Amino acid sequence: MKFMSVVSVPVSDQNQAKDFYVDRLGLSVITESSFGDDLRWIQLGIPGAQTSLTLVTWFDEMPPGSLRGLVIDCEDLEKEYQTLTERGVVFLGPPSRQPGGIFAILRDPDGNQIGLRQADS
Repeated sequence: MKFMSVVSVPVSDQNQAKDFYVDRLGLSVITESSFGDDLRWIQLGIPGAQTSLTLVTWFDEMPPGSLRGLVIDCEDLEKEYQTLTERGVVFLGPPSRQPGGIFAILRDPDGNQIGLRQADS
């Protein structure tokens, strides 16, 4: 194995989720296409990262809002927190020091929780 390439994010509305992840979080659309019976593949990338996200609606075992534990590294978490808060991103609280670095947990429109982390230097 080489690296993790795609993480599925369970959402209820792919258009709303895409707007959030692109317009508010600053991710970019890598691929957007239709497949199967009325299904869409929307794959989003984080600048400079190998791993991407796909916004999924088709996994019964992954209801919208059930994602926990995904962590995205940041160089300057305080700056990211301030910028994203100004864009209307909802956080569970301000950045705080935890084992492994400084973390702030955000919520997407479905309630998925994504951690932002600044590693200890």
